Amino acid sequence: EVQLVESGGGLVQPGGSLGLSCAASGFTFGNTAMSWVRQAPGNGPEGVSAVGSGGGRTYYSDSVKGRFTISRDNAKTTLYLQMNSLKPEDPAVYYCRVSGSPYWGQGTQVTVSS
Repeated sequence: EVQLVESGGGLVQPGGSLGLSCAASGFTFGNTAMSWVRQAPGNGPEGVSAVGSGGGRTYYSDSVKGRFTISRDNAKTTLYLQMNSLKPEDPAVYYCRVSGSPYWGQGTQVTVSS
């Protein structure tokens, strides 16, 4: 059974930083591209970042490029998203996803407020 468990969300002031983690199990993590997707209230899902199975290839949406960094530790079967310089438009539920699949985690809430 595929399991994706996100953690690390919370409340941060504008300009602050948060680091998200996604613990994965139930599939061959090291062979699988992974993504982070966010969804704000009233909006559809937005793919913000993705990483290839080896970690060398990455993708960032224009809205987060230069501020967010995706990484992975295949030995720990964990996906990460480091979010810096958070903006008022970044709040959302952030989901870890097996790229191109219906497998998503339960999400973790990120709130940006002063």
